[in-house]
Amino acid sequence: MSVRDPLHKIISLDHLLKTIAQLKTEHKKIVTTNGCFDLLHWGHISYLWQARNLGDCLIVLVNTDESVRGLKGKLRPIQNQEARLMQLAGLESVDFVCLFSESTPEAVLAQIKPSIHTKGGDYDPDVLPETAVVRKGGGRVQCLSLEPGFSTTDLVRRILQAEANQ
Repeated sequence: MSVRDPLHKIISLDHLLKTIAQLKTEHKKIVTTNGCFDLLHWGHISYLWQARNLGDCLIVLVNTDESVRGLKGKLRPIQNQEARLMQLAGLESVDFVCLFSESTPEAVLAQIKPSIHTKGGDYDPDVLPETAVVRKGGGRVQCLSLEPGFSTTDLVRRILQAEANQ
């Protein structure tokens, strides 16, 4: 059995749009999600499998380091965008990963026009900024269940508590 190099999954927006155009001619259902994916954990893995099972191709839109700092503060991201892209590309559930520099992915989603855009169950699709864009493109937003006790913020907090208690 040969091991596939995940680097082919890390793709520029221009290349991604060409790939999506081809997939759509084949009537493939495109699923997208987005996030920082700062410290990959079981919650992410479970969520990404749920998203992948909704369609034929899962595209993960990843916040750049600069946009993560704007969202999460100056101490984040913990891992740089190259490491985060490589980790996601190494997952079997993920077909493509692409960086975006805005705080929310509306501009990219307007170009992709996914069949389904997924978010975690802690979001309300009716108040997500990307919902209007996805619906305008003919798609829908679906919130997926989260694994209780798994979030990057909680993981960082537990690590810091463990370090302080030593």
